[in-house]
Amino acid sequence: MNPLIVISARDNVATALEPLEPGRLVTIGAASLTILELIPGGHKVALTDIPAGEALVKYGSAIGVASVRIPAGAHVHVHNVMSARGRGDLARPTPAGEARLAEPSDVPELAVAPSLGEPNAV
Repeated sequence: MNPLIVISARDNVATALEPLEPGRLVTIGAASLTILELIPGGHKVALTDIPAGEALVKYGSAIGVASVRIPAGAHVHVHNVMSARGRGDLARPTPAGEARLAEPSDVPELAVAPSLGEPNAV
């Protein structure tokens, strides 16, 4: 069983299903990832190098912004994540004039998890 939950091809973070020790090699599809530090079960791990200011994407949706550069295999938690929700400075008007959360335009559309058959709600 894979120790990580990765739902969408858009995800740059995954959820650990069990504690992951530093140095552990985890396979995700055709790629592999070396865990850099202890990842407690239920916590997130970076799947790729994530620059400061980039959206953190889990289950196909932006869940926050990296406050510092996060290397692949690192623990993703309150020490390196800023919430983007409720921040008026990140809002931008929609065509109808309503404010919405700003998200990076380079995040592809939501992928459907083949085993579930429908998009995931967060």
